[in-house]
Formats: sequence, C-alpha cells, structure tokens
Amino acid sequence: MNALTSVLLDLDGTLVDSKPGIVASHHAALRELGHVPDPGIDLTFVIGPVLGDVIGQVLAPYGETRAAEAVAAYRRHYAETGIFDVAPYEGVAELLPALTGAGLRLYLATSKRTAFAARILDHLDLARHFAGIYGSEPDGFRDHKPELIADIMRRHAIAPGTAVMVGDRRYDIAGAHANGIRGIGALWGYGGRAELEAAGADLLASSPADLRTAIAGR
Repeated sequence: MNALTSVLLDLDGTLVDSKPGIVASHHAALRELGHVPDPGIDLTFVIGPVLGDVIGQVLAPYGETRAAEAVAAYRRHYAETGIFDVAPYEGVAELLPALTGAGLRLYLATSKRTAFAARILDHLDLARHFAGIYGSEPDGFRDHKPELIADIMRRHAIAPGTAVMVGDRRYDIAGAHANGIRGIGALWGYGGRAELEAAGADLLASSPADLRTAIAGR
C-alpha cells in the first residue's frame, strides 16, 4: 500500500448501519402490494446487491411476481422515510478525516442510487470528506460494482496500484479485483468473515478504527 492515494468506500454496512430503514421500506412495498410482511424472514441479504437483483427473492415467499411495482413502491417509501433511518458506525466519524488527513482521496462507491447516497452523507455531515460520491443511476448505469469502480477510476485517473476498495460484501471485493485493486473487507458489516474470505479479500478489518490503522498507517 506504499503508493496508496485513493480509497473507495462502500456505504451500507461499511460506513452506515442502514438495515432498519431498508427493511422497513421492503415491508412497506409488500404491504402496498397487498401482503402482510413476515417479520421472521431475514432480509439482510438485500443489503449490498442492486435492488433489482434481489427483489424477486423478497417477493417469492408471498407468491408475488410484480417486481417492477415492488421496486417503485420500495423507492417511494425509502425516499420519504427509510433513507433517514440510518446511523454511522462507531468510529466512522473519526475514520474519514483521519484518511483525508493522511493525504488520501476518498470516493463513495455504492450500489445505492447516487441521489440517495448523497442525501444520506449530507444528512450525517459526512459528504464533506469525499472527493466524489458515486452510485447507480435510474438508467442502470453503474448498477454493479465492477462497472462502478471502473467509472470512478476512469473519471479520476486512478491507477490500479494506487487504490483500495473497502466494503462488507463479496460484491465489493469482486468489483475491486475486477479492476486490479485490493479489496478490504469490513467485518462489522452485513457480509461476515466467511463471505469476505471466500471472495478473496486482501485484508480484513475488524472495526473502523482497525481500518484507520491499516490504511492511514501505511
């Protein structure tokens, strides 16, 4: 990491605990389609992937197939309510200025819609630490991590050997490796050690403080 200049960071499960708002919005979508959400169904799997890629799994237990309607209902609820049911993980408020203070440029790389991600970072007063905030777009652009990371690196002329991607799910590690950069797994998020190790994470961090030491102390 001697030549490290840029750090790409995932949002959900890495910088913020967003599960309550996301689950609430999925439940709201189910209710809008006429179903009674089962609180016993664990929806952790929806946090990380693109919404359109997992909505079918959310609907399947209810025999529901109206995926487009469910996505639209989810986004309506999330934009109004769910988006603000979020909190930064302990240590994130210290992590970001420590990284920028060490001369690193930070970029948000999330599968969440860019507009939603920007609102969350503004709401939590974290946006000021980032040189760029990137997510998916309504037309499907940057939906998946390999293309998202590739676009960030292209826009900012980031060479593969000078960046790392930090995230809590296998998608983050796979996206990093697809672009020739290292992937650091955030163990405090939703993926877990087994998923991150199986994905080939180059390093595992147990907490934001641990990540801060690993990167800023390079």
